[in-house]
Amino acid sequence: MRIGENPTRDRLIEKSDSSHRIIIPLYIPHEKDYYKDAFKIFKLCVSSIMKTSSSIVKISVVSNGCSDSINERLLDIAKEGLIDELTIEKGAIGKVNSILKALRTAQERLITVTDADVLFVNGWEEGILEVFNAFPKAGSVSPVPVFRTHLRLTSNIWLRNFFSKKLYFRAVKNPEGLTAFAKSIGWPDLELKFKDVIATIQSKNNTIAVLGCSHFVVTYKREIFDQSPKNNSIYQLGGNSEHLYLDEPVIKMGGYRLATYDNYAFHMGNVFEPWMEEVYENLEVIDKMVMDYNTLPFLKKKKLECFFSEKIFKKIFMNKKIRSLIFKYKGLNQEQIKNFVSW
Repeated sequence: MRIGENPTRDRLIEKSDSSHRIIIPLYIPHEKDYYKDAFKIFKLCVSSIMKTSSSIVKISVVSNGCSDSINERLLDIAKEGLIDELTIEKGAIGKVNSILKALRTAQERLITVTDADVLFVNGWEEGILEVFNAFPKAGSVSPVPVFRTHLRLTSNIWLRNFFSKKLYFRAVKNPEGLTAFAKSIGWPDLELKFKDVIATIQSKNNTIAVLGCSHFVVTYKREIFDQSPKNNSIYQLGGNSEHLYLDEPVIKMGGYRLATYDNYAFHMGNVFEPWMEEVYENLEVIDKMVMDYNTLPFLKKKKLECFFSEKIFKKIFMNKKIRSLIFKYKGLNQEQIKNFVSW
């Protein structure tokens, strides 16, 4: 039987002091072979977020079919205060579905979705916020610029800035950052042709951002996900899931997919290396501030704009001769045009 009344009845939920949630899907089924260093790298990822974020962030981790021993350690670091929300799925539900688990109850203005092997460095949150403030149409911003992302769902940017010198190929600000990413995905090095210039856009206040962004760490405006499919993904990993749930919704809302001009995070991969610990130890601990990111401009669905930029303008742009002329107009020399058009 029940005696008395529940003391929480009709009590309002206290307003959160965070405007930024970070979602980390985690899959470590065991600690052998490919996953031997996975938890150590994940712990470094979470610790670097807590060390370097400038606002009060909330971290959600979704254990996607992790082993019992990993889940026990996740509970331990949750008790330490490194995780705000921990969801444990005994079966493997897939990367995107894990993200959706946390996303569907997240109310924060900014949502960062990151792989569990990203090492964040000082300035990352300030860097993405600078881009969001400078570009009202920014829908997603990565703290890691990656080579050759200038044509990945960026037709709306090219269309709107076709005649503007604000959209231009500029010298890469941090070539070492591009090289580090290439090595993290198994490349032995990065040729100069991939890290000499990069497609950028400059705002009215002279903030520079890189066109396009990859999947492994991206910050989104919350309303972007209003355009994600309502049903779950059928893929555990890959397929078209990240395109449908994370990429395409940005342009459906008329948003720009951008990255910071400088490099503010490292993709570590699955093998621990001494430099990772060294970078982490040298990070400065940042005092957290209560930030209200609801001041950022909201995006609205742009169905006609999305259709025109992706279905019509993109087809014209993909013509190699036309693309070569555009790239020349935007600052590339003949050798660079050859490299960019052939990629």
